[in-house]
Amino acid sequence: MSITVKKAGEKITKAILQGSKENIPLHSARAVTAAESDRILPARKSTEVTLSPWNGWFQRWLKESVGPERYQKFRSAIMFMPDDIYDLQQSPKPTQNIPISKTDPTITAQFRFPSPGSQKAPLLPEFEQGEDPYDTGYFKRDTRRRYLNTELGDPALEKVKLALMDANDPAVQEEMKRVEAGPESSPGNKGVFATGPSDFDPTGLRATMSTTWTELEKSLDANMPDHLPTPIWMGQEESIIKWYQERDLPVPIGGFYAPLKVPLNRRVARW
Repeated sequence: MSITVKKAGEKITKAILQGSKENIPLHSARAVTAAESDRILPARKSTEVTLSPWNGWFQRWLKESVGPERYQKFRSAIMFMPDDIYDLQQSPKPTQNIPISKTDPTITAQFRFPSPGSQKAPLLPEFEQGEDPYDTGYFKRDTRRRYLNTELGDPALEKVKLALMDANDPAVQEEMKRVEAGPESSPGNKGVFATGPSDFDPTGLRATMSTTWTELEKSLDANMPDHLPTPIWMGQEESIIKWYQERDLPVPIGGFYAPLKVPLNRRVARW
């Protein structure tokens, strides 16, 4: 979403919250002109009038002609799942009350009711200047799997391994050149989309089609953790084990569990 669209949305929301006298309530579904689009108040409740009055005319005519009892017999003999509350449609009608309780049939829910316009305005978080709140890309912050999905692994670790080998070995020299050159493949498509080249993001990380290894490595370096994470169960082992034992349940494998610890005599190799 562009900044222009975001600012336009904020302007409309602010005008609605201020209760401008020029706002236009929309009592029924109709087309809205561009001139009045920023002054239309959202509907307070869903429409109660069907937008397809022709739907079901034959069933209504048949029911009025032969009577309710004979009509039900026709439906049971001819129709597939005649009592389906959705009328075999993928989504319910806007005016349909759907039961949501197994015990109380009076508890129902209706499509978009209460309508979104009758709810409180959402609280939008504030972001730093230049930060895009709609950028949800995770691959550029996925430091946990950083060296699992690359053809070279950890370049620093590979260089240490090669430094311990014979520097005069042609195979070692060739491998060192490959590591220093970096991956030959590209995680993106060098900024070339189906519609042509695009440079809307200087880093290329906004879209995977424009991602490059150089910018991806910079982003991962900036997001690398600087602490050792501690599991939430640490320090609560006894209470967790006791909880499962009191209920005669198997203790799940996860945190440290003393009976699962392999004794020393089992860890000594036998020749």
